[in-house]
Amino acid sequence: MKGFKEFLMRGNLIELAVAVIMGTAFNAVVKSFTDLLLDILGRIGGVPNFSGAIVLGINLGNFLSSVFAFVLTAVVIYFGVVLPYNKLAAIRKTDEPDVAASTEDLLAEIRDLLKEQNARAGGTPPQV
Repeated sequence: MKGFKEFLMRGNLIELAVAVIMGTAFNAVVKSFTDLLLDILGRIGGVPNFSGAIVLGINLGNFLSSVFAFVLTAVVIYFGVVLPYNKLAAIRKTDEPDVAASTEDLLAEIRDLLKEQNARAGGTPPQV
């Protein structure tokens, strides 16, 4: 039960839940905006209601509305979220200081340098 509680309280799970809720709300906005744009395009094209467009007896309007909504959502997400996030991540990456080496890494490097120095001098390395 403790592991389940830690899983629920983990930060990225909360962020994911917020993202799903915001995505659902954003979906309604995109759908209404898509319907508006498709109605405008339908009136320009001579079809008063684009969502009811029928081609060769097949109702393609709903499918085209869904495809248009998907593409519009993808464009907004990419240019509104992904691209700025990637630019911000690149800025943060250049601003981060280099990570200091651990004590073990430094001691291993000193050991290797001493071995190399002894090998050049012709001596035998001390037995440890």
